[in-house]
Amino acid sequence: PDEATMDHFLASLADQAQAADVLLIAGDYPQATGPYSTVSDILKTGLLNRRGFKSVSLAGHPEGHTKVDLAVIRQAQRDKVRLAVSQGLEVSLVTQFFFESAPFARWASELRQEGVPAHLVGGIAGPASIATLFKFAMRCGVGPSVRALGAKPSTVFKLLGDHGPEKLVAELAQLQAQQANAISGLHLFCFGGFLRTCKWLHAVAQGHLQVDVHGGFKVST
Repeated sequence: PDEATMDHFLASLADQAQAADVLLIAGDYPQATGPYSTVSDILKTGLLNRRGFKSVSLAGHPEGHTKVDLAVIRQAQRDKVRLAVSQGLEVSLVTQFFFESAPFARWASELRQEGVPAHLVGGIAGPASIATLFKFAMRCGVGPSVRALGAKPSTVFKLLGDHGPEKLVAELAQLQAQQANAISGLHLFCFGGFLRTCKWLHAVAQGHLQVDVHGGFKVST
Protein backbone atom coordinates (compact mmCIF):
# COMPACT_ATOMS: atom_id res chain seq x y z
CA PRO A 1 0.00 0.00 0.00
CA ASP A 2 1.06 3.58 -0.61
CA GLU A 3 1.16 6.28 2.08
CA ALA A 4 -2.44 7.34 1.44
CA THR A 5 -3.64 3.77 1.97
CA MET A 6 -1.58 3.41 5.14
CA ASP A 7 -2.87 6.73 6.43
CA HIS A 8 -6.48 5.71 5.76
CA PHE A 9 -5.97 2.41 7.56
CA LEU A 10 -4.40 4.03 10.62
CA ALA A 11 -7.15 6.67 10.67
CA SER A 12 -9.77 3.90 10.70
CA LEU A 13 -8.03 2.17 13.60
CA ALA A 14 -7.86 5.40 15.58
CA ASP A 15 -11.30 6.79 14.78
CA GLN A 16 -13.49 3.70 14.49
CA ALA A 17 -11.72 1.20 16.75
CA GLN A 18 -10.43 3.84 19.19
CA ALA A 19 -6.99 2.21 19.03
CA ALA A 20 -4.17 4.04 20.81
CA ASP A 21 -1.48 1.40 20.23
CA VAL A 22 -0.46 -0.42 17.09
CA LEU A 23 1.78 -3.46 16.60
CA LEU A 24 4.13 -3.04 13.63
CA ILE A 25 5.70 -6.21 12.17
CA ALA A 26 7.72 -6.25 8.96
CA GLY A 27 7.44 -9.98 8.28
CA ASP A 28 10.15 -11.88 6.44
CA TYR A 29 9.04 -11.76 2.82
CA PRO A 30 11.98 -11.42 0.40
CA GLN A 31 10.38 -8.41 -1.28
CA ALA A 32 7.95 -5.83 0.05
CA THR A 33 4.61 -5.10 -1.59
CA GLY A 34 4.51 -1.32 -1.65
CA PRO A 35 6.94 1.36 -0.46
CA TYR A 36 7.52 0.06 3.08
CA SER A 37 10.14 -2.66 3.36
CA THR A 38 10.86 -2.13 7.07
CA VAL A 39 9.04 -0.98 10.18
CA SER A 40 11.41 2.00 10.31
CA ASP A 41 10.07 3.12 6.93
CA ILE A 42 6.59 3.44 8.44
CA LEU A 43 7.83 5.15 11.58
CA LYS A 44 9.67 7.74 9.49
CA THR A 45 6.43 8.87 7.84
CA GLY A 46 5.13 10.27 11.14
CA LEU A 47 1.69 8.81 10.40
CA LEU A 48 1.30 7.35 13.88
CA ASN A 49 1.67 10.77 15.45
CA ARG A 50 -0.58 12.35 12.88
CA ARG A 51 -3.35 9.92 13.74
CA GLY A 52 -2.97 10.33 17.49
CA PHE A 53 -1.34 7.05 18.45
CA LYS A 54 0.36 7.25 21.83
CA SER A 55 2.35 4.04 21.78
CA VAL A 56 3.70 1.42 19.42
CA SER A 57 4.64 -2.23 19.84
CA LEU A 58 7.53 -3.67 17.85
CA ALA A 59 8.85 -7.19 17.31
CA GLY A 60 11.61 -8.48 19.57
CA HIS A 61 13.76 -11.52 18.82
CA PRO A 62 15.64 -12.79 21.89
CA GLU A 63 16.84 -15.84 19.94
CA GLY A 64 17.52 -14.00 16.71
CA HIS A 65 15.89 -14.73 13.37
CA THR A 66 16.43 -17.67 11.02
CA LYS A 67 16.54 -15.45 7.92
CA VAL A 68 18.36 -12.34 9.18
CA ASP A 69 21.84 -11.99 10.66
CA LEU A 70 21.77 -11.37 14.41
CA ALA A 71 23.76 -8.12 14.17
CA VAL A 72 21.26 -6.78 11.62
CA ILE A 73 18.34 -7.75 13.86
CA ARG A 74 19.88 -6.03 16.89
CA GLN A 75 20.68 -2.84 14.97
CA ALA A 76 17.17 -2.69 13.47
CA GLN A 77 15.77 -3.12 16.96
CA ARG A 78 17.75 -0.13 18.26
CA ASP A 79 16.85 1.98 15.22
CA LYS A 80 13.11 1.28 15.55
CA VAL A 81 13.05 2.14 19.23
CA ARG A 82 15.06 5.33 18.65
CA LEU A 83 12.73 6.48 15.86
CA ALA A 84 9.60 5.79 17.86
CA VAL A 85 10.89 7.50 21.01
CA SER A 86 11.98 10.55 18.99
CA GLN A 87 8.33 10.96 17.98
CA GLY A 88 7.12 10.83 21.57
CA LEU A 89 5.74 7.30 21.31
CA GLU A 90 5.85 4.84 24.19
CA VAL A 91 7.54 1.69 22.95
CA SER A 92 7.07 -1.99 23.75
CA LEU A 93 9.13 -4.83 22.30
CA VAL A 94 6.88 -7.89 22.02
CA THR A 95 8.95 -11.00 21.47
CA GLN A 96 8.68 -14.04 19.29
CA PHE A 97 7.53 -16.94 21.45
CA PHE A 98 10.16 -18.96 23.29
CA PHE A 99 10.21 -21.93 25.64
CA GLU A 100 13.10 -21.18 28.00
CA SER A 101 13.72 -18.03 30.00
CA ALA A 102 17.52 -17.84 29.50
CA PRO A 103 17.47 -16.30 25.98
CA PHE A 104 14.97 -13.68 27.12
CA ALA A 105 17.01 -12.89 30.23
CA ARG A 106 20.19 -12.34 28.18
CA TRP A 107 18.34 -10.20 25.64
CA ALA A 108 16.68 -8.10 28.34
CA SER A 109 19.99 -7.60 30.15
CA GLU A 110 21.68 -6.40 26.95
CA LEU A 111 18.89 -3.93 26.26
CA ARG A 112 18.95 -2.54 29.78
CA GLN A 113 22.74 -2.17 29.66
CA GLU A 114 22.40 -0.25 26.39
CA GLY A 115 19.73 1.97 27.94
CA VAL A 116 17.08 1.04 25.38
CA PRO A 117 13.88 2.77 26.59
CA ALA A 118 11.27 0.12 25.86
CA HIS A 119 8.86 -2.11 27.73
CA LEU A 120 9.84 -5.75 27.26
CA VAL A 121 6.92 -8.13 26.73
CA GLY A 122 7.70 -11.85 26.63
CA GLY A 123 5.88 -13.95 24.07
CA ILE A 124 4.87 -17.36 25.38
CA ALA A 125 2.75 -20.15 23.95
CA GLY A 126 -0.47 -20.96 25.76
CA PRO A 127 -1.41 -24.58 26.51
CA ALA A 128 -1.41 -26.79 23.44
CA SER A 129 -0.35 -30.24 22.29
CA ILE A 130 3.38 -30.75 21.86
CA ALA A 131 2.81 -31.64 18.20
CA THR A 132 1.05 -28.29 17.63
CA LEU A 133 3.79 -26.36 19.39
CA PHE A 134 6.50 -28.10 17.38
CA LYS A 135 4.64 -27.29 14.17
CA PHE A 136 4.41 -23.58 14.93
CA ALA A 137 7.95 -23.44 16.33
CA MET A 138 9.35 -24.85 13.09
CA ARG A 139 7.16 -22.60 10.96
CA CYS A 140 8.07 -19.45 12.90
CA GLY A 141 11.77 -20.15 13.32
CA VAL A 142 11.90 -20.45 17.10
CA GLY A 143 15.49 -20.84 18.32
CA PRO A 144 17.21 -23.40 20.56
CA SER A 145 14.70 -22.97 23.37
CA VAL A 146 12.39 -25.32 21.45
CA ARG A 147 14.37 -28.12 23.13
CA ALA A 148 12.27 -27.45 26.23
CA LEU A 149 9.46 -29.32 24.49
CA GLY A 150 11.54 -32.50 24.62
CA ALA A 151 14.40 -33.80 22.54
CA LYS A 152 12.99 -35.04 19.23
CA PRO A 153 9.79 -36.66 20.47
CA SER A 154 9.62 -39.95 18.63
CA THR A 155 6.48 -41.55 19.93
CA VAL A 156 2.84 -40.80 19.28
CA PHE A 157 2.32 -40.60 23.03
CA LYS A 158 4.80 -37.75 23.38
CA LEU A 159 3.42 -35.85 20.40
CA LEU A 160 -0.13 -36.12 21.71
CA GLY A 161 0.88 -34.88 25.14
CA ASP A 162 0.12 -31.34 26.25
CA HIS A 163 2.55 -28.60 27.17
CA GLY A 164 1.59 -25.57 29.23
CA PRO A 165 3.57 -22.40 29.97
CA GLU A 166 3.65 -22.92 33.74
CA LYS A 167 7.38 -23.70 34.03
CA LEU A 168 8.34 -20.79 31.79
CA VAL A 169 6.05 -18.37 33.64
CA ALA A 170 7.62 -19.43 36.94
CA GLU A 171 11.11 -18.84 35.51
CA LEU A 172 10.12 -15.38 34.22
CA ALA A 173 8.60 -14.52 37.59
CA GLN A 174 11.89 -15.44 39.25
CA LEU A 175 13.73 -13.27 36.71
CA GLN A 176 11.44 -10.34 37.50
CA ALA A 177 12.07 -10.83 41.22
CA GLN A 178 15.82 -10.65 40.60
CA GLN A 179 15.69 -7.78 38.07
CA ALA A 180 12.74 -5.47 38.64
CA ASN A 181 12.73 -4.01 35.12
CA ALA A 182 13.54 -7.21 33.22
CA ILE A 183 10.02 -7.86 31.97
CA SER A 184 6.99 -5.63 31.58
CA GLY A 185 4.38 -8.21 30.72
CA LEU A 186 3.47 -11.35 28.81
CA HIS A 187 1.83 -11.93 25.46
CA LEU A 188 0.20 -15.33 24.96
CA PHE A 189 0.09 -17.03 21.56
CA CYS A 190 -3.10 -19.08 21.39
CA PHE A 191 -1.81 -22.04 19.38
CA GLY A 192 -3.98 -24.42 21.37
CA GLY A 193 -7.07 -22.30 20.73
CA PHE A 194 -8.25 -18.91 21.95
CA LEU A 195 -10.87 -20.26 24.37
CA ARG A 196 -8.44 -22.80 25.81
CA THR A 197 -5.91 -20.05 26.51
CA CYS A 198 -8.63 -17.90 28.07
CA LYS A 199 -9.65 -20.76 30.35
CA TRP A 200 -6.03 -21.18 31.42
CA LEU A 201 -5.73 -17.46 32.22
CA HIS A 202 -9.04 -17.50 34.10
CA ALA A 203 -7.89 -20.47 36.19
CA VAL A 204 -4.66 -18.68 37.07
CA ALA A 205 -6.56 -15.50 38.00
CA GLN A 206 -8.90 -17.54 40.20
CA GLY A 207 -5.99 -19.21 41.95
CA HIS A 208 -6.78 -22.68 40.63
CA LEU A 209 -3.19 -23.80 40.75
CA GLN A 210 -0.89 -25.97 42.81
CA VAL A 211 2.70 -25.01 43.59
CA ASP A 212 5.19 -27.86 43.30
CA VAL A 213 8.38 -28.52 45.26
CA HIS A 214 10.54 -27.15 42.43
CA GLY A 215 9.00 -23.68 42.57
CA GLY A 216 6.75 -24.22 39.56
CA PHE A 217 3.01 -24.69 39.49
CA LYS A 218 0.22 -26.62 37.78
CA VAL A 219 -3.06 -25.11 36.65
CA SER A 220 -6.42 -26.88 36.95
CA THR A 221 -8.78 -25.79 34.18
